[in-house]
Amino acid sequence: MASIKITPEPTIRRLPKYVHLLTILKHKGVKSVSSTMIAESLELDSTLVRKDIEATGIVGRPKTGFLVDKLIMALREHLNWNNEDDAFLIGAGSLGAAILGYKGFRECGLNIVAAFDNNPAKIGTVIKNVPVLDYTKLEEHCRRMHIHIGIITVPAPVAQQTADALIRGGVRAIWNFSPTQIATPQWVVVEYAQLTMSLAVLKRKLRETELTDNSIQETK
Repeated sequence: MASIKITPEPTIRRLPKYVHLLTILKHKGVKSVSSTMIAESLELDSTLVRKDIEATGIVGRPKTGFLVDKLIMALREHLNWNNEDDAFLIGAGSLGAAILGYKGFRECGLNIVAAFDNNPAKIGTVIKNVPVLDYTKLEEHCRRMHIHIGIITVPAPVAQQTADALIRGGVRAIWNFSPTQIATPQWVVVEYAQLTMSLAVLKRKLRETELTDNSIQETK
């Protein structure tokens, strides 16, 4: 059996930025790009960008670089965006509803086919064309539909039991939007959508900018 080359996580996190930039360039009529051009546009090191692109296996042409269309295809394939995976979302509150309404996930190969909640007022309703089902049926539906991705948007106190239910149902990957850590077997992939941490960075940087501006004003 051939060994699978593992892509470093920092590289994976940068590749969507390249896809976004290349898509914009494609709409502008740009036919080819170089790793240096991508690096300059995104304010990254050109060597880093070149190594990231090499991870996809695509080879550029001398002097002309990469054809935009082919590079987008190579990046999307490497990110597994060309394969659509069905997913369940658990927690049909305000955050869950917002995620259900975001159409961009389909472009990344994610299809949320159902949401689950324990609120009787929500069970049986439809949010953004996605049906809301009874949480007690989660495991059953996971097994029956062979769902491998679960999206958790429940309150922190019930995040672990929700993860446990998904795992019992055969889910192999969990996207956790709850502000808490969850324990999972080693074979389950977990990605944390750290909204509060991202906001903390934003707020602190804003404060530091304000303090710097005030300091400059005071020295004038």
